[in-house]
Amino acid sequence: MLASLMEAAGDIVVRLNHQGQILYASQRTIDLVNARRDLIGGALSELVCATERDALQAALADALATRQPSRIKLRIKAGDALPWFDFQLSAYAAPGDSGELLAVGRDVSSMHATEVHLRHLATHDGLTGLPNRALLSDRLRMAVAQARRSGHGFSVAALDLDGFKKVNDGLGHPTGDALLRVASARLIKALRNSDTLARIGGDEFVIIMPGAVSSADIKLVCGRMISMMQAPFEVQGHTLHVSASVGVAVYPEHGEDEVTLLAHADAAMYRAKETGKACCVVYDSTRIGQPEHDLSLEAAMFQAVTNGEFFLDFQPIVDARSRQIQGFETLMRWLRPGLGLVPPSRFIPIAETNGLINLLGAWALKASCVQLKSFQSVAKRPLYVSVNVSPRQFRQAQFLELLDQAIALSGIAGDQLLLEITEGTLMTDPLQAEAIMHKIVARKVRIAIDDFGTGYSSLAYLKRFPIAILKIDRAFIKDLPGSEKDAAICNAILSLAHHLQMSVVAEGVETEQQHQFLLERQCSYIQGYLTGKPMSPHSVLELLAATGIPARPVCAA
Repeated sequence: MLASLMEAAGDIVVRLNHQGQILYASQRTIDLVNARRDLIGGALSELVCATERDALQAALADALATRQPSRIKLRIKAGDALPWFDFQLSAYAAPGDSGELLAVGRDVSSMHATEVHLRHLATHDGLTGLPNRALLSDRLRMAVAQARRSGHGFSVAALDLDGFKKVNDGLGHPTGDALLRVASARLIKALRNSDTLARIGGDEFVIIMPGAVSSADIKLVCGRMISMMQAPFEVQGHTLHVSASVGVAVYPEHGEDEVTLLAHADAAMYRAKETGKACCVVYDSTRIGQPEHDLSLEAAMFQAVTNGEFFLDFQPIVDARSRQIQGFETLMRWLRPGLGLVPPSRFIPIAETNGLINLLGAWALKASCVQLKSFQSVAKRPLYVSVNVSPRQFRQAQFLELLDQAIALSGIAGDQLLLEITEGTLMTDPLQAEAIMHKIVARKVRIAIDDFGTGYSSLAYLKRFPIAILKIDRAFIKDLPGSEKDAAICNAILSLAHHLQMSVVAEGVETEQQHQFLLERQCSYIQGYLTGKPMSPHSVLELLAATGIPARPVCAA
């Protein structure tokens, strides 16, 4: 019975003398180590990895001396042609004064392999096998510490694939994933053995380049990466073309800690995208804004959404001739407790980048439509509300569904809603934009081009897309009527709109002279401090209750 229990107790059961010689070995032990000779009389250490034999002897001695179990992890050879196994061995002093020991071992190879795999998953990207953000952060801290000790700098590069989103959206995520794997392999080939390549999410990569601090070194390494990306990709039967934009920050010139270096490299990468893509830009504080401000602002934005710090103001849009209010443009505001208002020029681009714009835009659209309903109940006449739609929100798959929800929730008519989009929104993907716009117009909702003349200003899209209104940017209004160039631009826009049967709203009208100039040229509607500053919903209700002027037609093409 005792022998049976010992056979079932574990993978290894041996009895040893005080010198570690085997006095008894279970059949499981013999089978496991594939013994071709009698184990009795041999040393247990002979089965153990040579580098661990001293540790084994120490554990056996400790068990005899303390009369307490002694545990140690060892690698044991399972036969000459078989691999090593990881074992957890427990040694016990036998009762009495014989000086013998009993050692029981359990094979933990599979557990060890699982631990190694889990550690790898925790520090590496599951798609490409590259280091992930956690491991990158650790290696960046090590690079900073080493650079401080040695006095030798290093560079951090942020790389983003240009055109990846179109591949992912147009051909599906499996194709996008396959492209990322091939791109990762190309980048590895372009880098030096000392460099670290990490994928931190989506199509974003970060590279740590030890010793690459001169312009020549940076140009050489980054140039190879950009060149590798420019060759066509053959992925799942598709020939794909993407490029890479790279931004670089150098230690210690551009930062002395990992957070600052990453932020500056990221800012430089976005600068590379703005200057034509497929290029490398080294961070320069005189040309690139300080991103640490944006980082803190971004963190505050997420909290602001939870705390309800965003609100809407409404600026009147009036008939240029009668000055009667025809509608209101919705303007998003952010009031930070203790810090005051944050300019939209600061928080809107950040929201566009981090995806918050979809959440904020959805809220603004629904809230604007609901608010319009209350405005009309007081005015006793039809009005409209004009809502800005960001490029990211416009391309969102759920945008049309959101539009239907806003109209249904508020109970307004479709033609009482005007969506303002920029020229850049149209030109990013004209075919997609045209399809979405026709679906919007089918709901009777009208579309305005905001800041007309400051973007692409392509006359072709005015004919192609269903546009109802052009909004002249305030940049062309502020110097009227004194500026001949601005006057010529406004004349051209107004003439063009009239011939295309579009209405025009002039933004930023602040003086009677500007108003008179626009009125003489048959500008339909004006918006600006002359006729009304942005105001709260409560102030709008008070204004509408006080006017009560009979309605004129709402803006229409």
